[in-house]
Amino acid sequence: MVPFDGKLGARSELTASAPQPSFPRKRESSSSCVRGGKSLFRAPALKALDSRFRGNDGSKGRATASSYVPVLRGNGLVRHFFKASIAVLLLLGALQPAAAAGHIPLIVALGDSLTAGYGLAPEQAFPVRLAAYLTSHGTPVSIENAGVSGDTSAGGRARLDWALADKPQFVILELGGNDALRAIDPKDTEANLDAIMNALDARGIKVLLAGMLAPPNLGRDFGKEFGGIYARLAAKHHAPLYPFFLDGVAGNAALVQADGLHPTAEGVDIIVARIAPYVEQLLQGAS
Repeated sequence: MVPFDGKLGARSELTASAPQPSFPRKRESSSSCVRGGKSLFRAPALKALDSRFRGNDGSKGRATASSYVPVLRGNGLVRHFFKASIAVLLLLGALQPAAAAGHIPLIVALGDSLTAGYGLAPEQAFPVRLAAYLTSHGTPVSIENAGVSGDTSAGGRARLDWALADKPQFVILELGGNDALRAIDPKDTEANLDAIMNALDARGIKVLLAGMLAPPNLGRDFGKEFGGIYARLAAKHHAPLYPFFLDGVAGNAALVQADGLHPTAEGVDIIVARIAPYVEQLLQGAS
């Protein structure tokens, strides 16, 4: 993995230059609840309702809206308005069960600068792109961006209640990269991630764990111990594991920014395409 080639200094972290706030400002919502950009109120639906009144063959065997108000037969404008009102009421009634059945799941992406979208426009951040990708592939979701640049597993654990304020049903947990870059004891990282997953389990929130790798300049022993964290936690909590969040991007100079760590917009799209099947399985497993 080229970004972790032993040349990283203490400042080579998954973080912005500004110091990390104790409690971040209100997170952005990467909501993608539009179904293909089309309105739910379609002309065919109204046409179908109209046929319920008139009959497809135009016969008089089916009552029309105007037959219920014979006093208005002489006023065409009022009659048409009355028919349209009944159609709208019936349409709204028909849509209520559909809206309940089409509940949009809420996912919180809890992570560091890789989730937050460091160096990118807001609309290019991982949560936004993932929500758009899933929705365009038939799985409408709303994804909140709870990524904080420079965050460690300890930081994520400290702000967990804040991140879950909107009561999500799912969490994508992407933390630990900064722990490795700072050479934090892997035991501490594992304890923090374990505590986060325990809290999610207690709330009945399903989690997809996104793994990270340690830079090789920290040594083989450190890399082995750190690398085993995610598989152990996934097995312990019976959670799906995406082994390496930067898979397909790390080491490719065309897909990372000048710092050699953070993905470009094109890199984010590759991450999204690769992790999306895991997210779909997470959603389906809860249905």
